Amino acid sequence: MVSVHSFVDSWKTVRKDSVQALLDMPAGSLDFQPVPELMPFQDIAVHILNAGHALAGLLLDGVDDMTTPDFRPRMAGYFLQSAAGLPREELADLMLRSLDEDCARIEAQPAEFWAAAVKKFDGTPLTRMEMLQFTKEHELTHRSQMFVYLRLKGVVPPTTRRKLAKK
Repeated sequence: MVSVHSFVDSWKTVRKDSVQALLDMPAGSLDFQPVPELMPFQDIAVHILNAGHALAGLLLDGVDDMTTPDFRPRMAGYFLQSAAGLPREELADLMLRSLDEDCARIEAQPAEFWAAAVKKFDGTPLTRMEMLQFTKEHELTHRSQMFVYLRLKGVVPPTTRRKLAKK
C-alpha cells in the first residue's frame, strides 16, 4: 500500500504542475478551447480544484458509497463556487492552498481510515486510499489536457521544461 505521506507528496507535485500550466497559458488565451465540445482552459483548472477538493472532502467526511442518487449534489456541496470567476493568479493560489488544507486533513487520519472500503461511482469496491489515488489520477488526466492546450498555443509544458533543463 502507498503511504499517506508518499501520496500527499505526489499529489502536491501534480498540483504544482497543474497550477504552473495555468500560470503559463497566455493571459488572453484562458478561455481557449480547441473545439466547442471541450472545456475551456481555465474551466479545466476550476474542475481540477473542485473535483479534487470535493472527492477528498467526501472521503474525509466518511462517505463510503458514491453510487447513491444524491452523490453528485453532495459532491457539488464541496465545490468552491467563487473559483470560476477568479483571476488566474488568485485561482492558482486557491488551487495550492486548498490542496494543502486537504492534505493536512488527509495526513491527520490514521492508517486504518485509509484502508477502509468505499464504493466508487461505478460500484467498484476500493479502499479510501485507492479512491484518493483515483482522484489524483483524475487530476493527471486533466493536467495532461491542459498541457495539450499549452502546446496548441506554442507553450512548452512545465514538466517538459524541467526535463529539457536537465540535458
